[in-house]
Amino acid sequence: MRIRELIEARRPFVSLEFFPPKERTAWEGFFAVVERLKAVRPLFVSVTYGAGGSTHAHTLEIVSRLKTAYGLEPMAHLTCVGASREKIRGFLQGLREAGVDNVLALRGDPPRGQEHFVPDSDDFQHATDLVAFIRQEFPALGVAVAGYPECHPEAVSPGADLDYLCRKVALGGEVVVTQLFFDNDCYFAFVDKARAAGITAPIVPGVLPVMSLASIKRLVGLCGASLPPAFLAELEAADAAGGPAAVAKVGIAQATRQAKDLLARGAPGVHLYTLNKAEAVMSIIAALDL
Repeated sequence: MRIRELIEARRPFVSLEFFPPKERTAWEGFFAVVERLKAVRPLFVSVTYGAGGSTHAHTLEIVSRLKTAYGLEPMAHLTCVGASREKIRGFLQGLREAGVDNVLALRGDPPRGQEHFVPDSDDFQHATDLVAFIRQEFPALGVAVAGYPECHPEAVSPGADLDYLCRKVALGGEVVVTQLFFDNDCYFAFVDKARAAGITAPIVPGVLPVMSLASIKRLVGLCGASLPPAFLAELEAADAAGGPAAVAKVGIAQATRQAKDLLARGAPGVHLYTLNKAEAVMSIIAALDL
């Protein structure tokens, strides 16, 4: 079922993002996490790539198993990294044959060690190219696109970034899933601007429970999100006093407060970036009392 239809039928909701391991030897542990989190009844689950598309080859098999073996509604990430018309068409056909109804169309990040994104194909240079191709050749698929509450780090301005989101939606994007953020006011201001620009698609906020101080400092530098000074100070104090376990405790508490506030203020649901951490995610969802 297309995610837009699922959202219209069930609010509020929680959805999850999984990060598949690079090595098949780690799949048993990965699917053990999936088995545990299946119990929280996510509206849908997305499956991301590794850096530069390094786990792309696993995506089709994993989303198929999520659908058939676990009864989840998967959404496969699809990027322009290493893309060609034949490769994209084959991947999408494989999704259809597996009964997978949804994709998240992204430009993608440059491979590790490469500072800027360099397209591999003239046909797929931007997420808009993927959206248009999917809508033209696989019109039955549901298409989600990414939104950036704090502006894409490569955008020339917030206005230009919003214009680009409008193009993705006009070409066929039915749902917007946001990049992570930590200030809910940024999300609601972003939604207001999108609505004023004519975007009516559901805008689902992405929430990340911080589990590592070093990792989140690196990640916000890559994705354009910002760490509020008070939250950063709390994380640094926790790290100094108790190390990674204390940081994770603070991060989970912050994500729980953030998700509660988003839902209370009218967000349609919350998309949790799980980091494949079952305990943290189950703790957050239990506190939401959905």
